Amino acid sequence: MNKTLMMASSLALMASLAACNKQEDAPKHAESSAASGPMANMPMAGQMMHGMAAGTVTAIDPAEGTITLDHGAMSNLGWPAMTMGFTAKPEQLSGIKVGDKVDFEIDWDGKAGAITKIAKSGS
Repeated sequence: MNKTLMMASSLALMASLAACNKQEDAPKHAESSAASGPMANMPMAGQMMHGMAAGTVTAIDPAEGTITLDHGAMSNLGWPAMTMGFTAKPEQLSGIKVGDKVDFEIDWDGKAGAITKIAKSGS
């Protein structure tokens, strides 16, 4: 029994060591996980860019100074349509409510977007 156990342990050890040397089978990681998917074209932090789109207001938090918009694609930023929150000044949110259709513009620094212009749309 000891001889069988010793032989099985040796074979298991050899198989484990052989598996450790198979680096070519290891999964290859993407160069940057941020550079894939529908948001791959988003600018990196520090690059100030300007975007504009039309959307629908889904939430407003005047205390936090934020507005959430379900907006269409922003081709000048390379963004697909999505729902996203932005910072806004209280005077920009005046007269805007959840459910309103709006046209808006933002400044995007690669991490956060700030509303620079927002108005109810004509449609």
